[in-house]
Amino acid sequence: MAVKSDIEIARGAEKRPIQEIGAKLGIPSEDLLPYGHDKAKVGQSFIDGVQGNANGKLILVTAINPTPAGEGKTTTTVGLGDGLNAIGKKAAICIREASLGPCFGMKGGAAGGGYAQVVPMEEMNLHFTGDFHAITSAHNLLSAMIDNHIYWGNALEIDTRRVTWRRVLDMNDRALRDIVTSLGGVPNGFPRQAGFDITVASEVMACLCLATGLDDLQRRLGDIIVAYRRDRSPVYARDIKADGAMTVLLKDAMQPNLVQTLENNPAFVHGGPFANIAHGCNSVTATQTALKLADYVVTEAGFGADLGAEKFMNIKCRKAGLAPDCVVIVATIRALKMNGGVAKDALGDENVDAVKAGCANLGRHIENIASFGVPKVVAINHFITDTEAEIAAVKAFVEGQGAEAFLCKHWADGSAGITDLAARVAEIADSGTSQFAPLYGDEMPLLEKIETIAKRIYRADEVLADTKIRDQLKQWEAQGYGHLPVCMAKTQYSFSTDPNLRGAPTGHSVPIREVRLSAGAGFVVAICGEIMTMPGLPRVPSAEAIMLNDLGEIEGLF
Repeated sequence: MAVKSDIEIARGAEKRPIQEIGAKLGIPSEDLLPYGHDKAKVGQSFIDGVQGNANGKLILVTAINPTPAGEGKTTTTVGLGDGLNAIGKKAAICIREASLGPCFGMKGGAAGGGYAQVVPMEEMNLHFTGDFHAITSAHNLLSAMIDNHIYWGNALEIDTRRVTWRRVLDMNDRALRDIVTSLGGVPNGFPRQAGFDITVASEVMACLCLATGLDDLQRRLGDIIVAYRRDRSPVYARDIKADGAMTVLLKDAMQPNLVQTLENNPAFVHGGPFANIAHGCNSVTATQTALKLADYVVTEAGFGADLGAEKFMNIKCRKAGLAPDCVVIVATIRALKMNGGVAKDALGDENVDAVKAGCANLGRHIENIASFGVPKVVAINHFITDTEAEIAAVKAFVEGQGAEAFLCKHWADGSAGITDLAARVAEIADSGTSQFAPLYGDEMPLLEKIETIAKRIYRADEVLADTKIRDQLKQWEAQGYGHLPVCMAKTQYSFSTDPNLRGAPTGHSVPIREVRLSAGAGFVVAICGEIMTMPGLPRVPSAEAIMLNDLGEIEGLF
C-alpha cells in the first residue's frame, strides 16, 4: 500500500466546525471571528476576559540542529498535543504561521506531517488569515511615510544616509537585499541605498508577537527607531506619526488564529518570526490565551535548541513572564547519523557507530536545556528505516545524560503513537520541579550577553566584534537600551557560524558582522557570520513543483 503524502492525509481530514473546536476550550461562538468553516480568530474582548484564569502547564518542544534528513519538531508538537488529549488531558498547541518564502523555496510546509498535522494545511501554508500580508503592509507603510516625510521638507532633519528602516516582502528574493530607491529625478524623491528583508525578520512581526494587546502594540510600534539625524539622535516611528495607522492595519492580525489538528483538538497558529534571523516563537498573545484556557499548552521554538529554545527562554519568557514546565528535545535516527558523518543517500543503512557519533549534537542540546533549570525529555521521531540497535544506542546515550528518551510514532499512528511520551511529559509538568531562569540578567552589558550565549550555548572560544560594533553597543547602553536581551541571527545548521560544521564543535569563533537595535520589539539583534535577513531561493525551488491538478487541487506543496 502506497504511503500517503502529507497533503493527501490533510485533504482527507474529517474536520469539525471551528465553533466546536472553540467550545472545547470554552470559547463561545460569538467570540470567534470565522474565516470560513474551519478557522477563526479569537476576539480580543474574550481574551481580555479570561486573563484572571490560572495558567496551565507550559511545554516547549525544541530539537537538535536541523539537517536535510529531517527532525519533525512541528510534527511532534502536534502529535504531543493530540497525545495529551488522548490520555484525558485538556491540551492545546501553539505554533507559528508559515512564511511563503520557505514554502516556495526548500522547507515545505509548517503544519506538521503524516497523522500529526494541523488543518486546513493548504491555507495555513499559503495566505491563511492574511496576518503576514497585514504585517508586510504595516511595515511598508512606515517605509513610505519615512520617504514621504523626507520628500516634503524633512522637518525632522533625518540624515538620509542613516535611514535604518528597510522594506520587507514575504518571499525569498536575493535580488532585493541591497537596492537604490527613488531614482528617476525630482518627482521620485531623494535617491538612497536601501534594501528588503523577509517579512518574518521585520521588527513589526516581532512587535506583534511580543505585544500583549493593541495598546502595547502601538507603544512598541512607536518605539521603533527608523533613522538618525546628523547629530546621531534617533528618529522614531511615532515622530513620523505612523504608529496609529500601522496599528489599524494590524488590528485583526493581532488576534490569534484558532484551527484544529487531524484529531480535532484545538491549535492556535499565530505569528511567525524565524529563529535564525529573529526570535523564532509564536505570539505571546496566543500562548498566554492558550494557558488561560487549557491545562497543558504545547508550543515550539524554531530550528534547534541553540536558536529557538535559547530565544524562547531569554527573550519570550523574560518579556512575557512565562516559565516552561518541561522541554521536549526532538531527534531522529537519520539526523543523528548525518551529524555522525553519514551522507544523505546512505541514511537508510544501519550504522550504530554513526548514531553514537551524532549523539554529541543531541547531548549538547540536553546540557544547554539543563542550564536553564527546566526538566527535559527526548522524543525519538520514528522513521521506518530505524533499527532496534540504533534506537537502543540513542536511549542508552540519553540515559547517560541523565534524561529519558521515548520512541514516538505519531507521524504514522497519530496520538496512539506518542501516548507514552505524553504521559511522562504531563507527569513532569505536574511535578513542579522546573526551576527556570534566563541565562543572563538584564543588567549585564550587551556585549557580555552576546558572549554568554556564544560561550555557554554555542561553546565558542570567543566573539569577534570590531571597534565599530563595540562602540555601537556602548552607545545604545548610554541611551538606555543596555537592559535589552540579545537576539542572535545565526545559521541554524550548526552550533558554530559555519553551516557545514555538524555535531558538537568547540574551539570556534563567532564573528559579529552587524548589530541592529529593535527598540520596539525590545531586543538587540547580533548578525553573525554570513546569515542573511533576506534569504534566496535554492537552485531548484519547491515552487517549480507546486501547481493545480485537473481537479483544481494543490499539488506539490508538501
